[in-house]
Amino acid sequence: MELVAVVGPRDAGPGERELMLKEAMALVGDGPDPMRIDVPGKGSGEPAGEGTMRQIMEPVIPALQSGSLFGANPPLLLVDAQNLQAAEAAIIGEMVSPPAEGVRLILVSTGSLPTSLARVVKEHGKTQRVARLRERDAIGWLATEAKHRNLSLDAQAREALISRFGTDLASIGAALDQLRESDGPVTGDSIRDRFKNRPEEPVWLFSDAVAAGDVQESLRRLADFLTHSHPLILLAYLEGDLRRRALAAAAPDLGTLTTWLGVQPDNYPAKKAWRQRSQTSDSELRRAIAALARADRVLKTQPEETHVVTLERLTVALCRWFGGQAVRR
Repeated sequence: MELVAVVGPRDAGPGERELMLKEAMALVGDGPDPMRIDVPGKGSGEPAGEGTMRQIMEPVIPALQSGSLFGANPPLLLVDAQNLQAAEAAIIGEMVSPPAEGVRLILVSTGSLPTSLARVVKEHGKTQRVARLRERDAIGWLATEAKHRNLSLDAQAREALISRFGTDLASIGAALDQLRESDGPVTGDSIRDRFKNRPEEPVWLFSDAVAAGDVQESLRRLADFLTHSHPLILLAYLEGDLRRRALAAAAPDLGTLTTWLGVQPDNYPAKKAWRQRSQTSDSELRRAIAALARADRVLKTQPEETHVVTLERLTVALCRWFGGQAVRR
């Protein structure tokens, strides 16, 4: 019997999801193929009533019962287990407290599992965590995969692949397969000419570049984000970030800040705002609030062709106000 949760970042991107599924399949091993169920998100399918499961989740019940006379059940792989409804998590938790003989349940979750199930995993199973994937991690993975394909990539070629695909490991792997079949040397220019896509990356990469005062990187991240998301989504994120910064500047300690924000003491965005509180003065915070309000007004009242330049100007200003002494152009 086996009960394992593979837990990745709450806002996991394609690269993190690739690593999480790879970790889960490694746990499956060389035995029979697992029964995979992708848990639908909120609002998908009929709601589960008290003590019931959605129809798509019903195969979970026989899969978690002890093996039949004809052998053990195949491993059960629940992907996106963070989407389990309360009743479903409770039922699964009861069935694996502890797991029956021959039962193998592997949960893949972006962010925390439902509380009732997380408690059971802690008592009867184990948790393997997949860390947030950063570009330096993707570069290391890229170098290894290129070597396996007998591809010679210099630093500029590797940087070009990352600029096109970010930390999407599956897409990088597909690009390497294409490059392996191409004629001529693989250079940064040839990669940029061949692949025109922009990576779909989490918004915190943009905010990290702004906090570092890196104008060029911030503008690149802005362009990547706007390729896939609406500008108002970015403004909403920046408003939340600015609120945390303002409260961190006024809070006497981290505990008070997390109380004001209504979050847990180990909340990462709160701790990040607390660490960065000395980078921005009160006057710079006020200017940032005013600039954000102006940008919001432009996006909601002015023609669409003004939106990108408005956000670019806002980005450059935020780099100056949030980057402290580290502003780089």
